[in-house]
Amino acid sequence: MANSFFFLCGCVDQASVGVIERWGRFERLAQPGFHFFNCFVGQCLAGVLSTRIHSLDVRCETKTKDNVFVHLVCSIQYRVVKENADDAFYELANPREQIQAYVFDVVRALVPRMTLDDLFEQKSEVAKAVLEELEKVMGTYGYSIEHILMVDIIPDDTVRKAMNEINAAQRLQLASVYKGEAEKVFLVKKAEAEAEAKYLGGVGVARQRQAITDGLRENILEFSHKVEGTSAKEVMDLIMITQYFDTIKDLGNSSKNTTIFIPHGPGHVRDISDQIRNGMMEASSAQID
Repeated sequence: MANSFFFLCGCVDQASVGVIERWGRFERLAQPGFHFFNCFVGQCLAGVLSTRIHSLDVRCETKTKDNVFVHLVCSIQYRVVKENADDAFYELANPREQIQAYVFDVVRALVPRMTLDDLFEQKSEVAKAVLEELEKVMGTYGYSIEHILMVDIIPDDTVRKAMNEINAAQRLQLASVYKGEAEKVFLVKKAEAEAEAKYLGGVGVARQRQAITDGLRENILEFSHKVEGTSAKEVMDLIMITQYFDTIKDLGNSSKNTTIFIPHGPGHVRDISDQIRNGMMEASSAQID
């Protein structure tokens, strides 16, 4: 603080307060401005204190309840009370060391009763306890504690690494659970889709066979009515032979087929027609029953 001193006068800067003594004894406080001193009666400006807010960062090492050593960084903002500037001037030679000592005392008494997780969650409670203690003690020395901030909590490097690994493991476990649930839903939906597809495929095959049966029945009846002297068996044989040759034709025209050996001859055609006719008759009798 730049203050001017003369033999008969002195200047106190703004945001400061001067301490005036007479023959080495405190007489009064000098407010900012220009002041005259009577040096013949022993008056003098003994010193000047700043009333601005000062900041002090205190780094304290302590142990938590779960035996983890941590470094706490507290930021203390304090100032000199103008009305009690004489106490601040005469009582404390080094207020910063006094504040630091009380911070150590409070922190090392409170933090060992907390676990590391509780300390991170309740750091404001630690700052509040330090503020209450400092206000009670430093107020008697002419200092006012404005704010206390718990700036940082720094565990040991190995502890921080272990905490990160625990967090990563928990997240991987949660991710595995979600992945398993997703795969389960996928498999269930896939099975449901396959079941639905098989059901619809069966319905389609049944309708196809029903349509073929109805078509054959209509063709037999229509042919029997239009051509006199023909029986249903003869018409059925003719239709079966026609479809048989159509099938052979389709197999031959297909470009993707391989070589297929099938029995061919009038006897085999008759056997095929007998099998189809018997199947239709069995189906009709089952419907009647």
